[in-house]
Amino acid sequence: MENISVFEVDGKKNKIYCQNLCLLAKLFLDHKTLYYDVEPFLFYIMTENDTTGCHIVGYFSKEKNSFLNYNVSCILTLPQYMRKGYGKMLIDFSYLLSKTEEKVGSPEKPLSDLGLISYRSYWKGVLLKYLSHFSASEISIKDISQETAINPYDIVSTLQSMSMLKYWKGKHLVLKRQDLIQEFLAKEDTKKNRKTIDPTCLKWTPPVVENC
Repeated sequence: MENISVFEVDGKKNKIYCQNLCLLAKLFLDHKTLYYDVEPFLFYIMTENDTTGCHIVGYFSKEKNSFLNYNVSCILTLPQYMRKGYGKMLIDFSYLLSKTEEKVGSPEKPLSDLGLISYRSYWKGVLLKYLSHFSASEISIKDISQETAINPYDIVSTLQSMSMLKYWKGKHLVLKRQDLIQEFLAKEDTKKNRKTIDPTCLKWTPPVVENC
């Protein structure tokens, strides 16, 4: 969308700003524990822009060097912008960064109840869309993961939740349920003013990790 921007802010270079951002998030996230140790993190702030400036709608943070390849540590959409597609955009943007880094990502666990609902909805959409274009006779979890940047564990758990995975003779078989795919595509066609990210608009180079 033309009126949406995302800014990268380094917790080490802009410590006070990032601490204040975390304190703001604490007002809406009961499980939020990170307040002051922001230096090891990068923050990605999404804004809605108009003639008066850029207005924050939400953000996510990620570790500069995550041993477990978490691509999100904390994610928040401000209440007045909920149910408008911004949460999905933030998640989608986090995976776009993972693809650019040529990594497979996953949100930090455990997820909150609301976080799990949001991510499960996102994963379902990505997988159903992927399968709708897939015509080969064989498919692997590894291939899906490399194409979508979604962690194999998250793919397996999501496919299981849709009864699209069968374990047979020591292997996971993906069941391409055409009924679910068609239902998903039909719902997508009815959505108006969908907020989507154009990957070609990303002007970003993965940061060089330094000791914080």
